[in-house]
Amino acid sequence: MPAKKSSLPTVENPVGVFDSGVGGLSVLREIRRELPGEHLLYVADSAHAPYGDKPAELIEARAIAIIEFLVSQRVKAIVVACNTATGVAIQMLRAKFSLPIIAMEPAVKPAVTHTKSGVIAVLATSRTIASDNFAKLHERFGANVKILMQACPGLVEQVEAGDLSGKKTRSLIEQYIAPLLAQGADTLVLGCTHYPFLAALIREIAGPEVAIIDPSAAIARELRRRLESTGLLSTGTHTGTEQFWSSAQSDTTRAVISQLWQADVDLLYLPHVPAIPSD
Repeated sequence: MPAKKSSLPTVENPVGVFDSGVGGLSVLREIRRELPGEHLLYVADSAHAPYGDKPAELIEARAIAIIEFLVSQRVKAIVVACNTATGVAIQMLRAKFSLPIIAMEPAVKPAVTHTKSGVIAVLATSRTIASDNFAKLHERFGANVKILMQACPGLVEQVEAGDLSGKKTRSLIEQYIAPLLAQGADTLVLGCTHYPFLAALIREIAGPEVAIIDPSAAIARELRRRLESTGLLSTGTHTGTEQFWSSAQSDTTRAVISQLWQADVDLLYLPHVPAIPSD
């Protein structure tokens, strides 16, 4: 195994955030609210989205390639704003890279605390649901509640296209949520970072009595804690900047990122890196 990457970051170095596509912007916006002074680099691997139906080897290779790129940009910490990448690759990534890596996982614990019916449901990609990480969450917190797992193929693609409320998006959400509500679920966990952009529609379809839990704000708070504990939290009074990168050279990607970020953005393109690195 290659030696861990080493660097000496300072408080002024940026934080790197990446996802399979545009979904991690839901995490980025919470990081911006929590840490207004931090410089943020965001990578959307939209050329390979969605990760949920990809082989584990490809997901691992993409995560390594993107983190290598972010390390080259001298980031001081990385947020893996992708539940699928976390489930597949987080242990390997933390073994390979020495800088702080904050990762997503479905917010099962707060859902278990919140439920009154004793039934919660996790909306996620099939790869996240099948991961060892999720199995451990289920084992740890599922003793006294019923945890329903719902894969949601197609929803990531709808968000990647910027379709947050169209007929097809609504139909998919109705299809996935109806059987969960029929089984008594009163708490829905958004187990993919794309799904918070559909929260308004999910709430409309599920009804006001159903709680929707998004872990993005908790991830932002964990990033603050990690930066503070390592002496890397920005202490200046400046306003942080954002820089956006994509592996998909597409005007559509830029338009969708601008739509979701609610501001016009300049989009840079990742240098070419192989999907699966050679030995």
